[in-house]
Amino acid sequence: MKQMSLISCPGLITITLAVIFAAAGVQANADQNSGSSFEKDIFESDSGNLEITFIGHGTLMFSFGGMVIHADPWTRLADYQTLPKADIILITHEHRDHLDLQAIEILRKDSTEIVMNPKCAEKVSSGRVMKNGDVLTVKGLKIEAVPAYNIVHKRDNGEPFHPGGSGNGYILHFGSRRIYVAGDTENIPEMKDLGKIDIAFLPMNLPYTMTPEMLADAANSVQPAILYPYHFGDSDTSAVAGLIKGKTEVRIRKMK
Repeated sequence: MKQMSLISCPGLITITLAVIFAAAGVQANADQNSGSSFEKDIFESDSGNLEITFIGHGTLMFSFGGMVIHADPWTRLADYQTLPKADIILITHEHRDHLDLQAIEILRKDSTEIVMNPKCAEKVSSGRVMKNGDVLTVKGLKIEAVPAYNIVHKRDNGEPFHPGGSGNGYILHFGSRRIYVAGDTENIPEMKDLGKIDIAFLPMNLPYTMTPEMLADAANSVQPAILYPYHFGDSDTSAVAGLIKGKTEVRIRKMK
């Protein structure tokens, strides 16, 4: 049988090129959501370097001492098939943009430890449950669970978007560095008692968490060396730096 030449079939050439361009488009979209496209910062500690990957919204990835820690992973923001598996997964609370069972399934390996608030334990098959005030050491990483809740912002029925005593913020001890991942919260009184914080992630999106003024008040309470506003949606992050007192450095990353 005579082989058909592509030159003799212009229609086939068109189809072939269309397939190639479509595949390239798929790859481009994958690259945009892969680990290589996210901003990263690296910090020194007395136990090695800490690398923070800013995935978006309330979602972060930490790499430290050969471990990978994912905080509130959400498949809407990243192709988790392209990111490293988790040694630890931190879940602040049970809302769907923080508790994503599909992301957990992709990132989980046999040895993965999941740390979560009690409400999440109703949906996640196994893990370490932490209540406000609990302290655990997981795979050598000290983790403090601290309160995260609303005082001012509420639903139409008067219920806070995030009731007190339910959700967690986490303080993570990476060697000499104390990192505060606040979760969904407002500028609550307990922030004044957190102690020395090197790096803080504070949320700023309405109506669920804080205004820029509330975030600045929270930062003035916590007084971190470095502040990253996160989970900020369409809020104007440029307004924050001028409201913060003291020596806190404000860094803005792609965390919508």
